[in-house]
Amino acid sequence: LDLIKNKQVQAIIGPPSSVQADFIVHLGNKSHVPIISFSATSPSLSSIRSPYFIRVAQNDSSQVSALSAVVQAFGWKEVVLIYVDNEFGKGLIPSLTDALEEVDTRVAYRSLIPPSATDDQILQELYKLMTMQTRVFIVHMLPTLGSQLYAKAKEVGMMSEGYVWILTNGITNLLSSVDSSVVVSSMQGVLGVKTHVPDTRNLGNFKIQWKMKFQQDNPPIPNPKLNIFGYWAYDATQALAMAVEEMGMMNFTFQMLNASKDATDLDTIEVSQNGHKLLQELANMKFTGLTGNFSLIDGQLESSEFQIVNINGNAARGIGFWTLENGLKRDLNSSNTSKYSTSMSNLKPIIWPGDSFSVPKGWEIPTSGKRLKILVPVKDGFKQFVKVTRDPSTNISQVTGYCIDIFQTVIERLPYAVAYDLIPFALPNGSRAGSVNDMIDQVYYQNYDAVVGDTTIIANRSLYVDFTLPYTESGVAMVVPYKDNKSKNAWVFLKPLTWDLWLTTGCFFVLIALVVWILEHRINEDFRGSGWSSSWHELLVFLFNCGERLFSNLARFVVIVWVFVVLILTQSYTASLSSLLVVQNLQPTVANVDQLLKSGEKVGYEPGSFVYVMLRQMKFDDSRLIPYRSPEECDALLSSGSAKGGIAAAFHEVPYIKLILSQYCNKYTMIPAFKTAGLGF
Repeated sequence: LDLIKNKQVQAIIGPPSSVQADFIVHLGNKSHVPIISFSATSPSLSSIRSPYFIRVAQNDSSQVSALSAVVQAFGWKEVVLIYVDNEFGKGLIPSLTDALEEVDTRVAYRSLIPPSATDDQILQELYKLMTMQTRVFIVHMLPTLGSQLYAKAKEVGMMSEGYVWILTNGITNLLSSVDSSVVVSSMQGVLGVKTHVPDTRNLGNFKIQWKMKFQQDNPPIPNPKLNIFGYWAYDATQALAMAVEEMGMMNFTFQMLNASKDATDLDTIEVSQNGHKLLQELANMKFTGLTGNFSLIDGQLESSEFQIVNINGNAARGIGFWTLENGLKRDLNSSNTSKYSTSMSNLKPIIWPGDSFSVPKGWEIPTSGKRLKILVPVKDGFKQFVKVTRDPSTNISQVTGYCIDIFQTVIERLPYAVAYDLIPFALPNGSRAGSVNDMIDQVYYQNYDAVVGDTTIIANRSLYVDFTLPYTESGVAMVVPYKDNKSKNAWVFLKPLTWDLWLTTGCFFVLIALVVWILEHRINEDFRGSGWSSSWHELLVFLFNCGERLFSNLARFVVIVWVFVVLILTQSYTASLSSLLVVQNLQPTVANVDQLLKSGEKVGYEPGSFVYVMLRQMKFDDSRLIPYRSPEECDALLSSGSAKGGIAAAFHEVPYIKLILSQYCNKYTMIPAFKTAGLGF
């Protein structure tokens, strides 16, 4: 405020931090004095909200795509964000969360660390993180607090194998200022995203000149180093000087605005008459600076490439780069720039925490937390789907079956751990405690977390619980016996051809023979004779003994065509006769549900299944419904038939029907009845 009001400066280079910048940027807007910052990187500061704020540095949000590309490259699906609880830390989080969601990664937890946190506060937060299953941490804070965090993480064992730590450029850009003993002892294996500065001749000459000047002014410091913020500060100063030169000799004055008598110092601040012109010159300024091409876009430095680093020893080792056009690249000079890539093969080998070369999976089974209580049905039959085996001596139940195998396979493929217990829905004596609807009620009342088994997805159940997608074929069908319609008489050899075809074939035999005789008898002595008896004799010889020589080309053509016709006819006859004699032509005894309703015959169902309710809705009387509990019992009832106390058809869902047919495929067939959504969890 003193610089603007009393010194009447035309521009201010600073402030050094995002926390201080908010107030100073407000003064710049009010006085039309450009505020040029080379280190306030928080995304909450922008030229859109503050037109007189210029950031000669990279916006923190420009690195979020590089961070998400690293996470995507290794397939991690959950991360924890650890950041300092101030303007600098909070500013990055919204854009980083959005970038992670775009690569299908969820932010499992956000850990805020106070700027002046004590060791006990940090330890308390780390112990909380250790109880979670996520092992991928993205850290966004400044080196002072970061050094304290990593020292305590090492102390509690969170820098061991299986953990993943990723740094934003808030620490990596200033890693040279971190105590080397902390880096060596507590930060080994950490990944990071760092602003890439091209190694140019201009930068090399500047480093030499600056080091000589710095050591002259500060002899006690033996090996000074300048970080990227020093380069940006130099570029900011050069840009401002060039902008002033472009403006030329002008009268840099301020104008007082009208203010009331009770106005504060902020209300009486004067307005620069040349601030807008200076702002335009800075916005149009382009030159080659220490960090590369200097160009402002929307009031801030244009984003450049980022380097992916891996901390080994006392320094960060480059393992690759990220660019907006090509994603992850092992080398910036690589010729393969065809498409955007997030493949981890584009990075050099990484040494992970714990000196491990294996990529961490990103999660572990939590040391504490809730275990899912999952109900499974106890079945009397069809145990291929779910089978509960109880050990009487230990009273421990083992659950197996097709449905359990699917559930466990899905759990194993999840990118995070899920702790669960399979609990049979049974009475103390081991028998079933209720129907499937009773199990669903237990989930609805939150006594249990889920039901895993052969549970059918139907509308009324979906009103109380959520289902997964179905994992089996949907629909309800009925299994019915075959009806054998095979003809068993002595004239079965006549069945392959119809009577019309038999008659037509015979007529053509005679016709072809007559045509051949007409064409041959004038020139072929074998076809000559005296009288009709001799002629018919020669005709019959041709029909049943085609050994006579033919002299007429027309006769030969007719015979060749006839031979092909006879060959096709013979093959068709042989195939049809084989089908009749070998393959049983079986038809179901019941064609559809309507036929069952009209016939009054009995049908079967499995007890506890929703099929019973559907059969009642279809107007089947209770007296016609007979339960069965296994494929064997169903076979016995179908074999007896409805007239002898059995059933004419058995209803069940398609997976169960297929299980029955797998055992008795030569006796029964499946008839679709109506559609359902299938089995789900």
